Amino acid sequence: MPIATPDQYAEMLDKAKAGGFAYPAFNVSSSQTINAVLQGLTEAGSDGIIQVTTGGADYFAGQTVKARATGALAFARFATEVAKNYPITVALHTDHCPKNALDDFVLPLIAASEEEVRAGRNPIFQSHMWDGSAVPLAENLEIAQEMIKRTKAINAILEVEIGVVGGEEDGVRHEGSNEALYTTLGDVEQAVEALGLGENGRYMAALTFGNVHGVYKPGNVKLRPELLKEIQDGLAAKYGTGPKPLDLVFHGGSGSTDEEIAEAVRNGVVKMNIDTDTQYAFTRSIAGYMMSNYDGVLKVDGEVGNKKLYDPRAWGKVAETAMAARVVEATTQLGSAGHSGK
Repeated sequence: MPIATPDQYAEMLDKAKAGGFAYPAFNVSSSQTINAVLQGLTEAGSDGIIQVTTGGADYFAGQTVKARATGALAFARFATEVAKNYPITVALHTDHCPKNALDDFVLPLIAASEEEVRAGRNPIFQSHMWDGSAVPLAENLEIAQEMIKRTKAINAILEVEIGVVGGEEDGVRHEGSNEALYTTLGDVEQAVEALGLGENGRYMAALTFGNVHGVYKPGNVKLRPELLKEIQDGLAAKYGTGPKPLDLVFHGGSGSTDEEIAEAVRNGVVKMNIDTDTQYAFTRSIAGYMMSNYDGVLKVDGEVGNKKLYDPRAWGKVAETAMAARVVEATTQLGSAGHSGK
């Protein structure tokens, strides 16, 4: 089954932590970008995660309507069907959901999965993110406590954000002091007191160590991946667990160096979100195609152009292949290449 079952997804994450690698989680917004991810993961021999934001789900539903739950369900159904043709396993995830989007994004999707589970089937999504970074930590964790009860009941995984990832993603913008970009051990201890360490339901934690969404050049953002080790060690000492008690998620990784990524993975990151870089790879290839074939895609000087060149499938295949190549690069950086099914 190319779409991971809940048990397969849990096994994927366990295998990543034990094996010292992480899975790339790619944001998509169209059937083309879904296919590009599946193509790239297959070429790399890697399992992975495909995810959708509120804005991506809105776009899936149709640009003139606002029906993000509908769009997310359409994304999941399309991905579930086409993934059957690829020899890799992928999990489906919903990315950043702030408080004002709970009622029209994640909560209806959880309700839809509850119906599936009651009917004896698997949940539609294998994990959901609650992004409470814009509200006080106490409120963030109070909402997370309610959500993890429901995700546990459908055998799905909750992702929470403890700290603030700077920058903007799909209209969710975080401004704040530099200190807010670095999660503290105290913050995470509060999260563990509220959510447990797996006994109340499995969750992943997006801790912040200087992360910023969007585009930046190496050196422009001060990442401190060593902070993740300090937090993991502090939790292990306090709660008497083994090393790296938390499954961590790396947000805002565009522009990170290979060593920064590798250190984050060594410190317990099992999932790294990738969006900006694949967006650019997709669009850059289209720009190059149009510039190289302008007299075919345009009806210049009264000519008729070249239908074979302006057929959206022609440049669409170029874009998918370019994005797939960036997918392969991500699996190599994170170490998941070659681990499919192993």
